Amino acid sequence: MNFDLADLRAFLSVADFASFRAASDNLHLSQSALSRRIDKLEAALGVKLFSRTTRKVELTTVGRAFVPKARNVMRELEDALVGIKDTTERISGQVTIACVPSAVGYFLPVAIKRFHAAYPRVRIRLIDESSAEILVAVARGDADFGLTYIGTQESDIDFEPLLEERFVVACPAGHPLAKHRRVTWAELAEHEYVTIAQGSGNRFLIDQALSHVENKPQWICEVRHVPALVSLVEAGLGLGVVPRLAMPPKGHSGLISIPLEDPKVTRVIGLIKRRGRELMPAARLFYDMLLHARRDKPAATGPARKKPGSR
Repeated sequence: MNFDLADLRAFLSVADFASFRAASDNLHLSQSALSRRIDKLEAALGVKLFSRTTRKVELTTVGRAFVPKARNVMRELEDALVGIKDTTERISGQVTIACVPSAVGYFLPVAIKRFHAAYPRVRIRLIDESSAEILVAVARGDADFGLTYIGTQESDIDFEPLLEERFVVACPAGHPLAKHRRVTWAELAEHEYVTIAQGSGNRFLIDQALSHVENKPQWICEVRHVPALVSLVEAGLGLGVVPRLAMPPKGHSGLISIPLEDPKVTRVIGLIKRRGRELMPAARLFYDMLLHARRDKPAATGPARKKPGSR
């Protein structure tokens, strides 16, 4: 039926005051706006609720029968809203999230702000570590859940993909390659190159993609974490390959990102949690918020999809 709670509230106010003028004053509406609400409700129900003359307003027989039903609807709604408010105020504690540093800025600031506004008694603790350390933290219970790109093959881990992102070339704006619309690995091999160290999940993905490539870049400097690599590129030491989400926002640095091809390297960012173990209420609320937020975020390369063997 095409009516809403504001129409019910208008109906009950007119019924209580037996006057459109008094009801409109009570609801802070103009009489014409109040009349439109009543007309809308009557049209939706297909009945006349009031008998109106120039001197008085009276409930019809149907209108009198509808009053207690309308009051019950409004009462149940108020009780439900009070219940939600009580639940919000009762939820407290701490939620620990393990997250790869390159994804922190993309996923978490807005989510944490929104979550804190809804559940002010819950504190958020972040573990920003490498993908391997995040997997360990979730598996042994040091973190409630994680935000990372590995875990799809782990038997005791559930992986829920959020988005797929590609690796790009981090390039100073004044570099000869800066005007290129895309760069191949062979072109990259002709320039000074800094890289992520062996043992990193990102390095593993890159090495795996380049296993059959003959002309590979030869690094001059190796670092453990992506933010350090970005800083070295920014300082002019060389070019680097990083996940797109790791790049500074446009206008905040002298770097640009260039799509990398032949081969294209991608990774899937997702939520991980221990299989078969229920999250605590506060952690579940935050987990669900991040899960639903993926519909509001633009994909880094396209829609997220599950990798073979993911769960």
